[in-house]
Amino acid sequence: MFSRNWTKKSTENYYDGIGASSAITRLREALDKSDAVVIGAGAGLSTSAGFVYTGERFDKYFYDFAEKYHFRDMYSGGFHPYDTLEEYWAYWSRYIYINRYMEAPRPVYHKLYDLVKDKDYFVLTTNVDHCFQKAGFDKHRLFYTQGDYGLFQCSRPCHQNTYDNETAIRKMVEGQGYTIDTDGALAPPKDISPKMVVPSELVPYCPKCGKPMSMNLRADHTFVEDEGWHLASERYAEFLRRHQNMKVLFLETAVGFNTPTIVKYSFWRMTHEWKAAVYVCLNYGEAYAPDEIKNKSICINGDIGEILDQL
Repeated sequence: MFSRNWTKKSTENYYDGIGASSAITRLREALDKSDAVVIGAGAGLSTSAGFVYTGERFDKYFYDFAEKYHFRDMYSGGFHPYDTLEEYWAYWSRYIYINRYMEAPRPVYHKLYDLVKDKDYFVLTTNVDHCFQKAGFDKHRLFYTQGDYGLFQCSRPCHQNTYDNETAIRKMVEGQGYTIDTDGALAPPKDISPKMVVPSELVPYCPKCGKPMSMNLRADHTFVEDEGWHLASERYAEFLRRHQNMKVLFLETAVGFNTPTIVKYSFWRMTHEWKAAVYVCLNYGEAYAPDEIKNKSICINGDIGEILDQL
C-alpha cells in the first residue's frame, strides 16, 4: 500500500512547511475533537524520559562490568556470554531493576498521561519498562507486545506461564551489596566494589522442568505469550472494533524502524482505511507520514518531552 519513496518528501514539505507552532495547534484541535486516542509508543519515549543505556547511568551501575569486559552500553552487556549464571544474573538484575523498578528521571510519561487521561484511550507499545503503569495509565488499556522486564519465563520454554520477578530481582541486587532507598533508588555499597555475582541460591530455575529462567522479552522464538498477553491483545482488538467508525487519533510517539509493523505500519493502514481517523507522528528526526495519508496527518519533529511541554 505504501511505498518507500515518500520519506524525504514528506519530511521536508509537510512538517517544515507548516511550522512547529501551527502543528502544535492542529494537534490540540485534533485531540479536542477526537472520540478516542490510540497511543503507539516506541523506545524513544523512554529515552526522552531519561532511561538511556549509555553515559552516566551506565557508568554508575555497570562500571565494574565495563572495566572487565569493555562494554560501552547496557544493551551490549545483555548479549555477553557470561561464564556462570551467577554472573549473568548479577548483570541482568541490575539492568532490570534500574530500568523497570526505578522511576524514570523525567516525567515524560506523566505528561502524556495528563494529555489523554480524560479521553477514551488505549496504548500499544513495544517498550518493556512498565513506565505507562507507573505514570498512572490503566493497565487494562495497555498492550505490551514485546514483553516485560518484570516477568520471568522458562528459557526453554516448557510452558506458557510467566512469573513476577520483583522480589527475586531485589534480592539479587542486594546480594551484590546494593541497598534500595525508601524511594526505590539503587545505591551502591560504600567503600567497596559491588559483587559481580549473585548467591547461587538466587539463580532462578523453572518450577516445572528445572531449566534456567529467562526474561519475558521477545528476542527469539522462545518468547512466551502468556494469558495476560493474549487478554491485552483481545482488549486492543476490541477497542479498535468499537471505534473504527469514530474520530480516532492515532498518536505515534517516538517509534523508530526496529519493529515498524507493530505500531507505525498498522497506524498508517488504519488511518488510510478509516474515514475519520487522524495520524500524528511525534519523533526526533523521523517525523513523517506517507503521501497516501498526508492530508490526514500531523507530523512534529522534536523531542517528545519538549513537545508534550508545549501541549
